[in-house]
Amino acid sequence: MRLPAQVELIAVLAGAACVAGVVLAVVAVVGTRRPAPTGSRHWLPRLWRGRSPNRRDQRRHQAMLIAAGLAGAGAFLLTGLPVVGLLVAAAVPGAPWLFTVGKAERQAIARIEAVGEWTRRIKDVSATGQGLQQAIIGTVASAPDEIAEEVRLLAARLQAGWLGRTALLAFADDIGDPVCDQAVAALILHLTDRGERLGDVLGSIASAAAAEVATRREVEAKRTQPRFAVRFLTAMTLLVLAYGLINPGYMAPYREPAGQFVMVVLGAAFVGLLAWVRAMSQPPAPARVLAAPDPEEVLA
Repeated sequence: MRLPAQVELIAVLAGAACVAGVVLAVVAVVGTRRPAPTGSRHWLPRLWRGRSPNRRDQRRHQAMLIAAGLAGAGAFLLTGLPVVGLLVAAAVPGAPWLFTVGKAERQAIARIEAVGEWTRRIKDVSATGQGLQQAIIGTVASAPDEIAEEVRLLAARLQAGWLGRTALLAFADDIGDPVCDQAVAALILHLTDRGERLGDVLGSIASAAAAEVATRREVEAKRTQPRFAVRFLTAMTLLVLAYGLINPGYMAPYREPAGQFVMVVLGAAFVGLLAWVRAMSQPPAPARVLAAPDPEEVLA
């Protein structure tokens, strides 16, 4: 028995609202290193710009949103099913988000290794008799690529007259890892007491960074299997969805309001399960040692 037109409309709108929430949730987690300011109430411009302050990342985020809208509109026009359009729109940012799982951790491991190399270089430069700040500035040209931008910014802050402690805390905040916090803590202590064992301390920290890199790489290798399962399930789902787009008969059972509702439930459950598996395969955020610098204590 066919339902009244009003009931069909309500069912379709309810399904569209549910999947729209899934789309916004997926889009909200796609992005970059820094979260958006929590105090901002202008959520729509923030959604359009993304969570990265970098202009290049913002343009990439905006291109992805445009591609998601066009893909969703094309799927809706091809099938006549609004839920399919929303699912396709969610798949555009969602698929890279799932397929690139582990990328952030690999980058974090590479940055820890770079911090260890940079610490050794400070040790070598400071052993020549230069002051600590001059030694830091002298490592700009030879800084590893993974942290080259942060080291250049640290040197620029020191040359601009920032307090050494504040500049180093800002550098640690830019890196955002406890291994870097240990190196920065040693440098800050040297600024205050001018001890003679800085080289030994930096050498120990560099060795600890190498051990941390080895441990994290071993743990990262053990996470390969669940991440492969996430990629495999996502790829199979996208293939099934693509087959449904080119085969109208496959989508016939979902053209009724009940079918649209079932599609909403299945789609939301599948996206939620994938996000759950992805979250379980991600390492917890490491606890920081140092706090962010006080913005009022900048210039000497």
